[in-house]
Amino acid sequence: ITVHPRPDERHITRADVPDLMNLIMQEFPDREFNIEGYPNEAFMTLVEKIRPHQITLVPDDPSQATSDHGWDFKTHAYKLQTIVSRLKQTGARISLFCDPDPDQVEPAVSTGTDRIELYTGPYGGAVDDPAKAAGELEKLGLTADAAHSHGLEVNAGHDLTVDNLPPLIARIPDLAEVSIGHNLTSDALTYGMAETVRRFRRACGQVV
Repeated sequence: ITVHPRPDERHITRADVPDLMNLIMQEFPDREFNIEGYPNEAFMTLVEKIRPHQITLVPDDPSQATSDHGWDFKTHAYKLQTIVSRLKQTGARISLFCDPDPDQVEPAVSTGTDRIELYTGPYGGAVDDPAKAAGELEKLGLTADAAHSHGLEVNAGHDLTVDNLPPLIARIPDLAEVSIGHNLTSDALTYGMAETVRRFRRACGQVV
C-alpha cells in the first residue's frame, strides 16, 4: 500500500497513517507499506514515527495536484544525501522520484538512495501517439539500465494502465514495483476491485 499524506490531506489524513501501518503489520505481515511525500520536517517526523517499509521522496510543491517531475539530482544531491542518511535510521528502504533521464542516475547514486522511482507520466500521456510512447519508453529503459548498472533498484509510477504496463515490463524486466493509483480506482468501477487487481497483476506478467 502506498499513501501520500499531503499537507491539505486531500488524499489521506495523517491520522490514517498509523492505522494503516497497524493493519498491515497485524493482518498482512507479508505486505509492504510505502509512504510518499516531500521531505519537509512534518513528513520526516511522521515517517520516523511510523517506520514504514519504504519511503519515497518526491519534489512536490504542497499546492501541486499530483507529482509531475522527478528530483534534479545534480542540483539537490547534497540536500538529499543528508535527508536519505537521516531516514535510513528508520530501517526503511529509500526511493527517490526520478525523471526518465540517464544523466540523472549518477548524481542520484551519490545520495545513498536504495531505489529510484521512474516518473512515467510522459509515457502514460502518449496513449494516442505510438511513436512518442515508444520514445518515452526507451528513455525509461535507458534510465533503468543506468540505475541497474550502478546497483540501484528501480520502481515506476504515474499514469500506468493495463495497456501500457506490458511494454514497460518487457523493456525493464527487473522492475521492482509499480505504483498504480488513479487507474486502479477508475477500473474498479467497471470490473470491481478484486478483478481489477488481477488484471493489473496479469499486465505485470504475474500468473493469477
